Amino acid sequence: MAITFNADEIFEMAETIERNAAEFYREAAKKTGDKAVQKLFTDLAAMEDSHCQIFQEMRTQLGPGEKEQTTYDPENQAIQYLQSMADSHGTEGKKSRSEKLTGKESMQDIYAIAINAEKDSVVFYTALKELISKDAGRDQVEAIIDEELGHLVLLKMQLANLGQG
Repeated sequence: MAITFNADEIFEMAETIERNAAEFYREAAKKTGDKAVQKLFTDLAAMEDSHCQIFQEMRTQLGPGEKEQTTYDPENQAIQYLQSMADSHGTEGKKSRSEKLTGKESMQDIYAIAINAEKDSVVFYTALKELISKDAGRDQVEAIIDEELGHLVLLKMQLANLGQG
């Protein structure tokens, strides 16, 4: 059986991904003694919080038809699958799909984890953009993709700078 999601469920997944990302960056900020790196991660967490708020707002703007269940699912398996996808989406907010940061990771490791997470987010949101109408917030998703790409570039620059230090 194919599992499909309505716009409300997709935005709910995106909110979870953004909350995980913000949590990851806050945790990464705690794991470094470098004030500049702490600020970078704290700023990235704030941006992810902003993305989450955008998705929450988009959900409130959905019409009744966009919140309706699109498949017969009396046991809420689709919702459980959706939550599982959001919780394990790439490594966003986690060291890996099942591990949080321990504090033993190097800065290179933390940047690599963040870079992979941002790449996964760009892929996810690019697919998401194709599933929603312009009225449901496609332009906002495009703006979030642009920000996530900016995060990716920034993190890659930071990682490259570590190798030069």
